[in-house]
Order: sequence, then structure tokens, then C-alpha cells
Amino acid sequence: MHTIRRAGPQKPIEESMRGEAFVIQFLSHHGDSVLPSEISNIMGISTARIAAALNSLERKGWITRRIDTDDRRRILVDLTSEGKAHAEQHHRNMMENTIKLLSMLGEEDAREYVRLSKKLAEKVTAQYRKTD
Repeated sequence: MHTIRRAGPQKPIEESMRGEAFVIQFLSHHGDSVLPSEISNIMGISTARIAAALNSLERKGWITRRIDTDDRRRILVDLTSEGKAHAEQHHRNMMENTIKLLSMLGEEDAREYVRLSKKLAEKVTAQYRKTD
């Protein structure tokens, strides 16, 4: 795993699972307005770190924050049109990198890798549900 990590073909994919990139992708896939605490819970990081990421994304013009009209104590986060465009481009790049990685394996090994990854994800998800 260390050798693969050092070689770097999966680095863009891993980076998309963290920080601002994750927040943008989460908002893009979620579709509706999101509470910062929802993002924090999904990522498993503090609300302070989410606030820092949201501040940066807001400065870039990729998100907006607004007060919830139903509950003025809550802040809702939305993607801007620029944020949506960035999320779409990021998704295309991530898919291209994934295709390159899987192509290195060949079709049969790529299918097996996807099967095992899915199985591992299901088991990890089930384990986390037990601890919640």
C-alpha cells in the first residue's frame, strides 16, 4: 500500500474524499440545502473544521450560507452555480483517474477489485452502525 501511495495514481481520488473537495461533492450529491453539522457528521470531523472549510469555499464563491427561515437558529449551506460547475469538473476528473487506475488492472482484476472494495465498504459501514 505504501508503494502504491508513493507512486501516486490514487492520490487525486483520495484527495476528493477530504476537505473542501469532499464538502463540494457532498453538497452536489445531496441536492438540497445542508446544515454544517450534517457535513461534520458525515466527515467525522469537528464543526470548527467544517466552518473553516465553508469559510474558504464561500470566499471562492462556491457556496452560500443563509439563515433557515423555519428555524432562525440554523444556517443552511448551498452550492452556487460556480460551485456546481466546479463539482461537476471535479467529478469528471475523479472518474478519469478511477478509469486510469482500473485500466492498469485489466478488466478481470478491475471487476474483482470493485467487488472486494464494495464488500469491504459494506462490512465497514455495518461495523460503524454497530458502534453508533
